[in-house]
This record gives sequence, structure tokens and C-alpha cells, in this order.
Amino acid sequence: MNTPLTLKDILEWLREDNAERLATLWAWANKTRYLNVGDTIHLRGLVEISSRCGRQCAYCGLRAGNHTLTRYRMSPEEVLVSARQAVAYGYGTVVLQAGEDFGLSCEWVAEVVRQIKRQTPLAVTLSLGERTEVELDAWRKAGADRYLLRFETSDPGLFELIHPSRDHQAADRIALLRYLKQLGYEVGSGIMVGLPGQTYESVARDIDLFRELDLDMLGIGPFIPHPQTPLGSGELKPVAAPDDQVPNSELMVYKAVALTRLVRPDANIPSTTALATINKINGRELGLQRGANVLMPNLTPVKYRKL
Repeated sequence: MNTPLTLKDILEWLREDNAERLATLWAWANKTRYLNVGDTIHLRGLVEISSRCGRQCAYCGLRAGNHTLTRYRMSPEEVLVSARQAVAYGYGTVVLQAGEDFGLSCEWVAEVVRQIKRQTPLAVTLSLGERTEVELDAWRKAGADRYLLRFETSDPGLFELIHPSRDHQAADRIALLRYLKQLGYEVGSGIMVGLPGQTYESVARDIDLFRELDLDMLGIGPFIPHPQTPLGSGELKPVAAPDDQVPNSELMVYKAVALTRLVRPDANIPSTTALATINKINGRELGLQRGANVLMPNLTPVKYRKL
């Protein structure tokens, strides 16, 4: 099992349903995790600093077209209070996450990053969507350590369908990920498993792309339909052949997590919140036993978290 996985191998494992064979995969991924990143579980404090977004992504409940939400944007001081809470809990990293909220200006974000770095020992991860090269450069210079930008699917046709472009400019998240690496960020990305229209070969190529890009952090979660979105309401129905449509199941996520650990042995891989959503009893724990090594507790103030 020391031979590098080929794309064909990845595809075969994604289609594997034999419990004994899968037990071998879980053990292989778990051992690979142990040998490369040890048994430490890293805790990243997640702060959802804004629910505002100017995009119309077909899968996301924060999309601009969802008028049922009460939108918010945290103040800089509120963000700093949450960062101090991360320190008090003993976390090493704070993750500032939002929709594509352009009210979070370049300088607003840069100053928040500078203050966190001055006032705490935390590493700062940003997850603010597709922003300009000028902004990304400024935030790196302000002290941001990491940037998360999920490409969701490497299938260009499916991506374009579920992720409409902004200002008639097609998004190239792969190019942005490469640029982030050039700037010196630790770079994270990820996918949703079980998107309508997503094939097994597509997911296999996603995992192979993780290896090609040599990414530092990789988040994998199930597609969970949101009723106020085109994919959740059935307004948009991408179709794959019945025997080729990837299920948005807990088992399929575990397979993708385990295979990702095998192609990126030293990456940080979270056992995601979405896993806990579909298996409230032990979803996160099983993710940690199948290759993951990161948890992201939510530090968003309760008055915002409930929104």
C-alpha cells in the first residue's frame, strides 16, 4: 500500500462498498495520518464575521437572492473579542469567514488582521471568497497566515452552473489558489460531495487535483440541500447518469476524506461541521478516525450564530 494512488485507484475506492475492503481503507488513512501529522487534533476557532454576500451560488444559503435571512456584519471589536476567546480556549488559530461581502473592505480586513496579530499569538486564517490580487496581497502583508478558498468541484461545466460568475467574469479559483501560494499563504481548499450532477470521476479528479496543487488544508463535506437555493428547491437540476451520480452520503464523505489523506499525507484535514450535521452522534469522531486531524469549533457570538 505504499504505491502512490493513481486516478484509477481513487475512482475504484470511491465506488467500493464492501465493508471489509473499506475497513482496510480506513486503517490505511488513519495510519498515514498518524505517521505524517501525529495524533494531535488541531482546533481552529471559527468566527463567521458576516452573512452578507453579493453572489448567487446555487448551493449556498447565504446567496444574495435569499431574502429570508437577517444579515449581519460584525464590528472589528467584536471580531477581536472572539479572537481573544480563541486564545482563552487554548486554540492556535482563528478563522475569519464570510460570504463575499465587499463591505469588508481591503483596509477593514487588513486592520482587523493587524490587531489580532498585535494582541494575540494566534495564526489568522481568512475565508472571504474570491477577492482581488491587490486585496489578497495586502492581507498577507498585514499578517494573515492562511487563506481558504474551496473550489467545490473541478468539473468546469458543473462549477459554472452552480457558481454564476460575477460581473460577467468567469471565476478561476484554481488560478487564485496558485496565486495565494505565490504570496506565501498556507492555502486551503475543498469540495462538496454529492452535488447534483457530480460524477464519481469528477470527485476522483478533485482528489487528484488536491495532490497536484500541493494544498496545505483540505475540507470535504457533504452537499446538504438548502431550501432557499436553486439546488435545494429543485429549480436547478443538474443530472448525471443514475449509476454515476455521487451520493451526498456520510460514507462517501469518509471515502473522500480517507483518499485525500493518502494523496496529501501531511495536509491538515478537518472533520467538518457538515459531517456532524448528517451524523450528530459521532460523525466528527468517525471523520477523525478516517484521516482528518482538525476540528473547527464555532466562536461566532451567539446573537449572530443563530442568524
